[in-house]
Amino acid sequence: MELNPSSASSVPSESSKTLVQKPATKDRDFLEHLEAYLAKRDGVDKCLKISRYASKIILASSLLSQNQPLHLKLKSFESSVGVSRKAFRLGKFVQDLNAFRYSCFNSKQDLVLSVLAYGGEGLYYFVEQFVWLAKAGLIDAKHSAKLQLISAWAEFVGYLGSISLKIRDLRRMYKDEKCLKSTMEIAVSRGVKYSEEASRWRKLREKMFLKKLSIVQDVADGLMTVADIWDQKGRVLGPLSVSSAGLLSALIKEVSRCELAQT
Repeated sequence: MELNPSSASSVPSESSKTLVQKPATKDRDFLEHLEAYLAKRDGVDKCLKISRYASKIILASSLLSQNQPLHLKLKSFESSVGVSRKAFRLGKFVQDLNAFRYSCFNSKQDLVLSVLAYGGEGLYYFVEQFVWLAKAGLIDAKHSAKLQLISAWAEFVGYLGSISLKIRDLRRMYKDEKCLKSTMEIAVSRGVKYSEEASRWRKLREKMFLKKLSIVQDVADGLMTVADIWDQKGRVLGPLSVSSAGLLSALIKEVSRCELAQT
């Protein structure tokens, strides 16, 4: 959930929540350097996420009997990876703090949605540190359930804000696309070249595709959050559907990361 350094009328980046202008590398303060340092473990975290939810799907699909040794090993592996991922998120709330610090708000609605998005996700990552400490045994385990509930609600609020902001970004992109199409149609009628507009249109289409993927990813993660809040009650919130949503989210993140690396 990163930010876009462009203006309100420009095209937002595929992973943005709102608009932002970050300082140059040499002008970064301590929090900026801390965020850059902590971000280096994101690739490992995503690999762990794919491994964990692939394991959860196998466990939930009854492909293995619960009495088989492999089932027990896979369950232990999934649990260990889950705790490991929490450790990898240590200090990750700093990225939301920095994102909000450098956000540009063009309306009160942008401000409110950004508070929900960054505040919710930031609080989620902050509380998750204590959930990890409880699971690791440093904090009394009796606090674990309450901490996980607070964490889940904060994450849910964050996804509501994030999805709302991304939908707003997508609407701006549709308007920009409409303007570009109109410009190209006028150029064709006048026999004028429009190679620059065509290039901008292709890039815009790519960003729109990534933005849509990002929304799907947030919806999938949001489903898992609702399952945590309601303790996976109901058929829609069952282990198999929730695990599938988690794997889908992880795969979309990897696809988006690869697409960004190529641009």
